[in-house]
Amino acid sequence: MPSKPAPAPKVPVTKAAPITMDAVYTAPGYLFRRMQQIAVAIFVEECRAFDLTPVQYAALVAIHTHPGIDATRLSAVIAFDRSTLGNVIERLETKTLIERKPAREDKRVKLLYLTKAGTALLREIMVAVEKAQARMLQPLKPADRKTLLALLTQLVDLNNEASRVPLRAEDALEHLGKSG
Repeated sequence: MPSKPAPAPKVPVTKAAPITMDAVYTAPGYLFRRMQQIAVAIFVEECRAFDLTPVQYAALVAIHTHPGIDATRLSAVIAFDRSTLGNVIERLETKTLIERKPAREDKRVKLLYLTKAGTALLREIMVAVEKAQARMLQPLKPADRKTLLALLTQLVDLNNEASRVPLRAEDALEHLGKSG
């Protein structure tokens, strides 16, 4: 006669939180999303004269730092979805801030380079970017700013694999034969 399966262990049942807007407003995910909205708004306001989004700025910095990077590696370096990055690259190219050149070994692969205008814009926008970054943290005391950045860095690093587009800068740059 077959033996009966062992009963499943009892899992303690926790009472669900009440359904309130306060529960939403204090949830980490909600707070991260709101701060991201605020950060983008501040960046756009401070950098309005340059007509760049935060992602376009990150792409320009990555291309400046790693001339000849391809779109797939750029996606890994800035942790941005490859399919959406195509639109970012097109906009930067339309603004004549970058140019695409075919790779020697595979003409289908396009390598990305800053134009003179892109290099100049990157140099000019730095003060505005720094001002935007400072404004995001300005309401906090200096010690709290440092603590917040340390904790955010830790959270991002420890949760990297949970992202739809994990940061893969080292892996991407290894293929370029450059250090990051």
